[in-house]
Amino acid sequence: MISIQFTSKCFYNMKNSIQCVIIDDQMFAVDILRNHLLHFPEFSLAYYGTDVYEALRIIESSKIDLIFLDIQMPDMNGLQFLKLCKNKSKFIFTTAYSQYAFDGYENDVIDFLLKPITFERFEKSIAKFQHILQIGSNQETESRKDYILIKGDSKQKYFKVKLQDILYIKGLNNYICVYTTTQSIITYMNLKDFITTLPSHKFCRIHRSFIVSIDQIICVEKDTVKISNEVIPIGSSYKKDFFQLWKLKVL
Repeated sequence: MISIQFTSKCFYNMKNSIQCVIIDDQMFAVDILRNHLLHFPEFSLAYYGTDVYEALRIIESSKIDLIFLDIQMPDMNGLQFLKLCKNKSKFIFTTAYSQYAFDGYENDVIDFLLKPITFERFEKSIAKFQHILQIGSNQETESRKDYILIKGDSKQKYFKVKLQDILYIKGLNNYICVYTTTQSIITYMNLKDFITTLPSHKFCRIHRSFIVSIDQIICVEKDTVKISNEVIPIGSSYKKDFFQLWKLKVL
């Protein structure tokens, strides 16, 4: 059952949908975003309008997943608004002033939409948000399992290895060597297949011959990482993905 109230403040709810808020001091700007969002049926508006205090009340009393927030507003600017509920939701900034882009990235917002906002640009922001949701879901699933089973050098031999104990994995022709805090284990497997058994937010392939545990890295330089007493090279084709993951880890 969906109920819609056509006023400057409009609410409707759908079970199991992604709950959103749109707040802007100009109603025509709100309507543009609302019309864009109608193309994504999995998203539901808990509030849209110009009243920042009503929006805050909704955010405080409900689980809001995503907030589209204007920066230049007379009663309370967007940066002040964000600080009041920063840890409650994800944010996408909307503004006519490009100089606020740096503030957006400083506050870890998902995206910065410069007005006038086209549907094509809006769609890219939604895709970014959905990607972040997927990463969070994968990490939650992966984190439930804190160990892996590694087949040893005989058919009956398996090692139960805690993920937190793995330092790095080295590829050696048709087999790999898993180095842990207490032992090294040789198994007949390749790096490409082995990395699929590991949580993607904790392990990263940084070279055609190496997978490393992000948590075990002692220091990072331009082309190498250090784990325990081992200095491991970062391959040029793996560098971008590694530094993106490393940046998320250290922020």
